[in-house]
Amino acid sequence: MKIEELYPKKSESKKEKEIVKELEEKMIEIRIKELERKTKTLAMLKSLPYVNLKGFPIDQEALILIPQEQAKVLKVIGLLKTDKDLRIGVVDPDNPEITPLKAELERETRLKVKIYLISQHSFEIAFKLYEGIPRIRKIIKGVGITEEELEKLRPRIKTFRDLASEIQSVSVTEIITLILASALQSRASDVHIEAEEKSIKIRFRIDGILHAVATLSQTLWPKVISRIKLLSSLKINIEDRPQGGSFVIFLTTERIDVRVSTLPTSYGESVVMRILRSTKALELKELGLKGKAYELIESGISRPNGLFVITGPTGSGKTTTLYAILKKLNTPEVKIATLEDPIEYRLEGINQSQIDPVKDYTFAAGLRTLMRQDPDIIMVGEIRDLETTEIVLNAALTGHLVFSTLHTNDAAGAIPRFLALGAKPFLLAPALRTVIAQRLVRKICQKCKEEVHLDKKTLIKIEEYLSSISDKSTYKVDFKNLKFYQGKGCEDCQGLGYKGQIGIFEILSIIPEIEELILSGQASEYAIRKTAFKAGMITMAQDGILKALAGITSIEEIFRVIE
Repeated sequence: MKIEELYPKKSESKKEKEIVKELEEKMIEIRIKELERKTKTLAMLKSLPYVNLKGFPIDQEALILIPQEQAKVLKVIGLLKTDKDLRIGVVDPDNPEITPLKAELERETRLKVKIYLISQHSFEIAFKLYEGIPRIRKIIKGVGITEEELEKLRPRIKTFRDLASEIQSVSVTEIITLILASALQSRASDVHIEAEEKSIKIRFRIDGILHAVATLSQTLWPKVISRIKLLSSLKINIEDRPQGGSFVIFLTTERIDVRVSTLPTSYGESVVMRILRSTKALELKELGLKGKAYELIESGISRPNGLFVITGPTGSGKTTTLYAILKKLNTPEVKIATLEDPIEYRLEGINQSQIDPVKDYTFAAGLRTLMRQDPDIIMVGEIRDLETTEIVLNAALTGHLVFSTLHTNDAAGAIPRFLALGAKPFLLAPALRTVIAQRLVRKICQKCKEEVHLDKKTLIKIEEYLSSISDKSTYKVDFKNLKFYQGKGCEDCQGLGYKGQIGIFEILSIIPEIEELILSGQASEYAIRKTAFKAGMITMAQDGILKALAGITSIEEIFRVIE
């Protein structure tokens, strides 16, 4: 009989296994700490800086400068690339191959290479990052996708609906290129790539509306997110914090900036890519301004000084309107300076400055500097606090024409908002000239436009809006001939029935009666709106319905944005 049969080994309980596992983990942790201590001591002896890469944010731009196979053989890893130097981690600095590698990197990058001593454990942590990087050629900084790559895939995408089938047949390295090719073809302003429990959802924002366009397998997410981070100069191994970056697409006819934002979520990072095309600033009349509305704005911006404010939620076209106004005012005789966050479009002949709160370069701080630049016209991206409010009002009262934005629902709400920020009524009343409230609505596709008959309830609502238009507004409505339209959907509009966007506006001129309300302390939103209506102001809803009567947009669109 065997001894094992006489004395059988007792099976370990679940608790015993957990204790053993915990002890093993502690032993490993102790060995790692001892290894790091020895590496740190060796670094001191060799007069080299030491770094522990556990949790260290490694720069993928530095990582890809050293090929994976070479990194494995030499036990060297790219850590960080700055404008002045390139930092690399090395396990064995005495390896004779390190010196030629250092010289080669300095020659290729034209940067000073700094060597840091790292442990074998640190190297193994960092080396795993290569697994998340698709096999692609080195990317020149600032050029994420080439025109050749886009043109190769663009013929396969006629509308955004084609992406769902085409994306399944391309390699991981081509997925982002195909998504961008489809987004550009579809005139999308934003691309949303979101990790969910079982899949990756891709959505495009086209003319202000999000459309689901495709899904990918959840297993592809690590490589997809690594590709995006690689293009936009983000940290590959940082997944628990938001990041922001960008890259550029250079086409023959235009430069396209892509601004990238990542956000940690339950199932992975959510990514939004905003596509900023190098569109020229529009003319004021192209925004949808006509008649008395256009005359009011022209009158407001023709003054030598004062504050001109545009209100509305994010995505309502405020920046586009500001750029259109600046374009009209941009002449050699005046100096225009802006403070923006961020600079979305470059305007020739205008001094544009981007604020950076991280460096304490806020709107208020930038404004103080800007006032010493002797500008005639100032544009401030947004008024957010009392300090900015006071500087803006003082600038408007001392010979400057100032433009800015504010977050309120309508034009009348801008004045109570200023007062809530702490603006002094005796400064606000003479400084404020004009307030515009606006929204963006989709335009009906003119190739498939057809008349639509509305139900009685909707018609009654429309008549109530139109009948309250003041006689002083100069707008006349033929109530016996109300016709409305919709888009049927065709190839030209990708079956949506809409193509492009236009603004609907509410313009409040600060007339003497409104100045008196501000100074008397009775500037409630209701009182201001009532006074403005008597003077002939029309609301955004009324402006929108008039545009729907003209066949520019649909009633459905108007009620979507105003209710």
